[in-house]
Amino acid sequence: MLVGAAGTAWWRLGPVARGTAWAEDGGLFLRERLAHGVDGTLLRAYAGYLHLVPRLVVDVAVHRPVEQYALTVSAASCVVVGVVAATVFLLSRDVLPGRPLRLLLAAVPVLLPLAPVEISGNAANLHWYALVLVPWLFAHRARSWWGATVIAAFALAATLTELQTVVFLPLLVLAWWPTAPAAPARPTGPARRVRRPARLRALPVTVAALAGGTAQVATALTTERASERGHPAVADVVVGYLFQPVAGLWDRRVAPVGAAVAAHGGWVLVVPALAVLAVLVVAFLVAPWRARSLLVALAGGSVSVWTGALLANVSADGRWSTLDATGLAAVGPSRYAAAAGMLLLSALVLAAALLVDRGAARVPGARPGGVVHVLRSAVGWCVVALVVATNVANAAPGASTRSDGPVWAPQVRDAVPECRADPTRVLEVRTAPWSAQVPCALVLRDR
Repeated sequence: MLVGAAGTAWWRLGPVARGTAWAEDGGLFLRERLAHGVDGTLLRAYAGYLHLVPRLVVDVAVHRPVEQYALTVSAASCVVVGVVAATVFLLSRDVLPGRPLRLLLAAVPVLLPLAPVEISGNAANLHWYALVLVPWLFAHRARSWWGATVIAAFALAATLTELQTVVFLPLLVLAWWPTAPAAPARPTGPARRVRRPARLRALPVTVAALAGGTAQVATALTTERASERGHPAVADVVVGYLFQPVAGLWDRRVAPVGAAVAAHGGWVLVVPALAVLAVLVVAFLVAPWRARSLLVALAGGSVSVWTGALLANVSADGRWSTLDATGLAAVGPSRYAAAAGMLLLSALVLAAALLVDRGAARVPGARPGGVVHVLRSAVGWCVVALVVATNVANAAPGASTRSDGPVWAPQVRDAVPECRADPTRVLEVRTAPWSAQVPCALVLRDR
């Protein structure tokens, strides 16, 4: 799963995007790593919160030949996403025993149509993927102390990477709650002593999640953010959510959806949104309580992340409720929609899988193989087919924020003679959309 997911993410980027450094990867993260070292940057605040995993990725890339810096960051970022997908696949087995539908659920971060537009394959946006992972980390009931330790390490890394992971902290209750119904009689003596450590295996992930979340909140309260806060109208939050995370589930370009709304009216957005809501509600009604909690967390987290982005960044608000026909046809994808879209698509795939799975979703009073069961399974399979078809249609590399370059490696190669002539020189290497300052000493280190 890890190799397949990482490979798919790498392929979807396209050759130019892979070789182009993006934003903070070639800017602030690289600059601070060169100036302060790994120990001075791993827990260094930026934009109001901590970025542990992106800082680690940049540190790995710095140790590689500088000519391959952009490719290394892209590859390492794809591997991180592959780890996220593989972890979701493993941890979701308590909710979805069947492997095929768990594979689809785990592949959401890689297959989301909007992902390669900006957030995939770069360290600067890896924090969004933490939001897809932490619900499963927090809710999982570890079967061994070794597994509990690994989950805690992942939880600490995720919470120290993304501030909004604190939204999912209530799911820690599921880690303490037994996965199976309690026995009628209360255990006593040796049986009780055996059971107590099993329950305590939730302690490592709880401590890690609370420690990471506390560090993020403290950083947010004590660090000034450069970006101006937004004051979106409720209509902009709602209409923007339909335009971006919801519409982005089936078309990464978004603009064609805006053109369709301008031509045919708002029902183009409302009808699919109502269909998604209906699937989520039906799945919630028939699912076991643990699966219900995750459905609510994923769908609610999607809305929360989207709303939070508009409140925290004035630039994130596209004023969608006031756009005219021309503006609707020009709507472009938002990077904030990708995070909310991943959570929403995860909820939708989970809902469809629960409707299909005979063992995980049972309607009280309905006999197996009855009409209700057949209809429920049919709806679930239709949703699965639609998700697969949509993602296959959007799978090929397309236009992105890095698809036009500038490619990193040729710039470094071309500057080698200049660096040999003046080893104290600092190169200005163009990135998307900024530039990077690379000391010639770093260029000559590997030559």
